[in-house]
Amino acid sequence: MIERKIPSTGELIPVIGLGTWQSFDVSPSSNLSPLQQVLSKMNNTGGKLIDSSPMYGRSEEIIGLLTEDAPTDQYFFATKVWTHGKEEGIRQMENSFRKFKRSVIDLVQVHNLVDWKTHFKTLRNWKEEGRIRYIGITHYTDSMHNELSKIIRSEKPDFVQFNYSITDRHAEKILLPTAKDYSVATLINRPFGEGSLFKKVRGKKLPTWANEYGIENWSGFFLKFIISNPAVTCVIPATSNPAHAKDNFSSGIEPLTDETMRQTMVEWMDTI
Repeated sequence: MIERKIPSTGELIPVIGLGTWQSFDVSPSSNLSPLQQVLSKMNNTGGKLIDSSPMYGRSEEIIGLLTEDAPTDQYFFATKVWTHGKEEGIRQMENSFRKFKRSVIDLVQVHNLVDWKTHFKTLRNWKEEGRIRYIGITHYTDSMHNELSKIIRSEKPDFVQFNYSITDRHAEKILLPTAKDYSVATLINRPFGEGSLFKKVRGKKLPTWANEYGIENWSGFFLKFIISNPAVTCVIPATSNPAHAKDNFSSGIEPLTDETMRQTMVEWMDTI
């Protein structure tokens, strides 16, 4: 899988990761085999990053159960703090360590900007102490892209996470260029528009020229468009389906589309 640098350190990270919103929010006593297969597909294709949050129900707990015996560097663990107040933030993050069954978490992000100034102070201290490796900030709507850009300029976090897809390209206006200019890694959520893109192309065949870029399915079409933007560090589509996971992770290989083809892809989607 293609890897890109985390600008603040130069560490390489694979371009396709795994989101866990809804998909990993299951009972520990349920059949976890499909989720274990999803992780295996990621491992087999070179993926690494798993993104979660206390907002995602039992996702952190399930991730901890499924990765408990994994080597330290097999996965890149990312989660979030999603609450108000310093002490409540500390309590929530301590729970994330416990659920993940890890003494160090790779990335902790302030979820949806909730009390971000308070939590950044804690996160910077924990980063200095070695408890976390990277700090980030997230949101999922176009209306907050300007605010995220301001925070990038003033705080220079290691990561910023936001929404971006072939039919929702608002991030190209300010946020992606700002992240690139200030050397901040980008995590992309909602790459399929919460499933709306698959509904849009239902019953339609891939354009014949897609095969030239190794695109064999619609998830590959949507994901290749995103990662062909050099300002994108990693995309985190969520799934609990091993077959879908295979399609997603296999999208992170060469060749990538150039700018001319990216525009062709956009224009083709606009005709549907």
